Amino acid sequence: MHKKQEVIAPLLSSELGIICTPLEAVDTDALGTFSGEVERKGSPLEALRAKCQLAIDCGWDDIVIASEGSFGPHPQMYFAYADDEWVMFKDVKNSLEILGRHVSTHTNFNAKEVSDWKALQLFAEQVKFPSHALILRPAVDVYSEMQKGISTWEKLEEVFHSLKETFGSVYVETDMRAHFNPSRMAVIQRATEDLVRMIKSVCPSCNAPGYGVVEVFPGLPCESCGMPTASTLKHLYRCQHCSHSSEHLYPRGKKKESPMYCSFCNP
Repeated sequence: MHKKQEVIAPLLSSELGIICTPLEAVDTDALGTFSGEVERKGSPLEALRAKCQLAIDCGWDDIVIASEGSFGPHPQMYFAYADDEWVMFKDVKNSLEILGRHVSTHTNFNAKEVSDWKALQLFAEQVKFPSHALILRPAVDVYSEMQKGISTWEKLEEVFHSLKETFGSVYVETDMRAHFNPSRMAVIQRATEDLVRMIKSVCPSCNAPGYGVVEVFPGLPCESCGMPTASTLKHLYRCQHCSHSSEHLYPRGKKKESPMYCSFCNP
């Protein structure tokens, strides 16, 4: 629906030899929309599985690929917005789910109520309009008369004045659908690159693809006091197919952590 195949398909074709066919008959907006008129139920992972199931229900019984994104505060940098993108590769015949993910602060995600045309112009310029589309509606919790995919100044001004005259207020938000948001499309591409890397990571025991991290353990010792910190000490890898597992110490290449990240040295 949102042309994500433009960044997903070329990578899967060049790196894995997979020829992708968009399944246009499926309405994924029924599972949730960024603009809020349809609330997404469950986590991104549950949404991905639901999307894959829609394709399976349409007769796809080999390989299905789906994408899902979320926007909000960054997991570590709470003061910044982040785009958290997931791409799932589902091998139906072999019961494998392989995930790629990329979290980025390179997003224009934003929204506000605007009182006049100049305020809307300023907001639009700040969120990369018109290369990135906007959505207008009467108020934050009003979905009637909502206009999506606005990508010209003429259309933006026309819809603004119409809503302002009819309702007395206007709420603007960035259109986060991938085909109207180049910044988001770039993050989806990075998530797909991570997916390809995961597929190419094979189990040392059975050679099945998708041998990846299933758990992250903190505890990297402080270089000053030696006490464990919240920084990553090791990763646990596990195979979905044969359950072979292995631990990888110091995945970031560091054996000690700076005292500035130690809760004892720097409480």
